[in-house]
Amino acid sequence: MLKGIPSILSPELLKILMEMGHGDTIVIGDGNFPAASIAKNSQLVRLDGHGVPEVLDAILQLFPLDPYVEAPVSLMEVVPGDPVETPIWDEYAKIVEKHEPGTKIGHIERFQFYEVAKKAYAVIATGEGALYANIILQKGVLK
Repeated sequence: MLKGIPSILSPELLKILMEMGHGDTIVIGDGNFPAASIAKNSQLVRLDGHGVPEVLDAILQLFPLDPYVEAPVSLMEVVPGDPVETPIWDEYAKIVEKHEPGTKIGHIERFQFYEVAKKAYAVIATGEGALYANIILQKGVLK
């Protein structure tokens, strides 16, 4: 155990976060996200007993977001016509604002999101039950 490190961040995930460089991305997937198949060419971390908001909050305590891109945080857009509500996005906005004030959150069309996710440095599989709760973070630099 270490002081100041959220206990939800496993040694494996801490190593991955440390290895990532400026511009690398990490995906936090909900329980329906095809994490294993998306992560075929990257690293898969399983955090099945946890939700995306708690994982996001823990990561952003340590992880700088990229200030050189328009939106270093991206969400999967709701498919047009899908009657799904996304109140979890409001939670994400509060968490991002707490750690990285003023950071813009973007949206990526569902199938394009999958393509972007396939290029991620790592994918985290959670047990999140909310729909469209997937998120991509792009790493920045410490200043």
